Amino acid sequence: MRGKKGGAACGDRVNISVAGDGQGVIEDILPRTSLLYRSDAARQKLIAANVSQLVIVIAAIPTFSEELINRCIAAAEQQQLKVLLVCNKSDLVVPSRLALATLALYRELGYNVLQLSAKTDSSPLLSYLHGHLSILIGQSGMGKSTLLNALVPAAERATADISLALDSGRHTTTHARLYYLEEDTGLIDSPGVQAFGLHHLNCEELAWGFIEFRPYLGLCKFNNCRHGCEPGCALSQAMREGKINARRFAFYQKLAVPSSQSWLP
Repeated sequence: MRGKKGGAACGDRVNISVAGDGQGVIEDILPRTSLLYRSDAARQKLIAANVSQLVIVIAAIPTFSEELINRCIAAAEQQQLKVLLVCNKSDLVVPSRLALATLALYRELGYNVLQLSAKTDSSPLLSYLHGHLSILIGQSGMGKSTLLNALVPAAERATADISLALDSGRHTTTHARLYYLEEDTGLIDSPGVQAFGLHHLNCEELAWGFIEFRPYLGLCKFNNCRHGCEPGCALSQAMREGKINARRFAFYQKLAVPSSQSWLP
């Protein structure tokens, strides 16, 4: 970047000045169609620009965070991105069955859920990626790099075994990088995340990120309702009547409390 014009993100379209020997300077960042980023009270971290689809990769082993899934979905909805949930490591039959049971809620909400094994056959993912600039996101150890290497063998992204003792993956990807599968189809691999801060979203934006809440937004007794313990809350009433899943409502309430906002590692 020239001067202090702000940071560029993977997926940005830019104007450059060539300086020779393969070097150049970014003069301008062109207007973005979307910008995915996470934030805490102190700072923001850009993840990717101009993506049209968020691919959340989870696996039964190591244990995945459902809260992280909800955070990622809320961020995607705020940017009007398509969401795909990929349940990797389907060769682990019993653990994958349990993982899919958890993901059934999101399929019921209308999100696509795809089960596959990156080690044996990643081709089922291709039709979902076609025509999109997608980003793979998820915790370390979920198999994002293995999946990327299967789709783009030339990528040669580093992979590592998971730690069974710590029930976690080892961090191998250090920066986001874009790969083209076809002329109109791109895929961004990103570093593993254990937290996805949403400090930049207010309560109203967070609630809008939960798509099943939308029919009830604006119907609360008080205009400034935070959908917690306030009387006359339309969301709370819908949850009690079984129209909103209690698990999702609990995730929203945790995110909507400022003290629960996640920090950036």
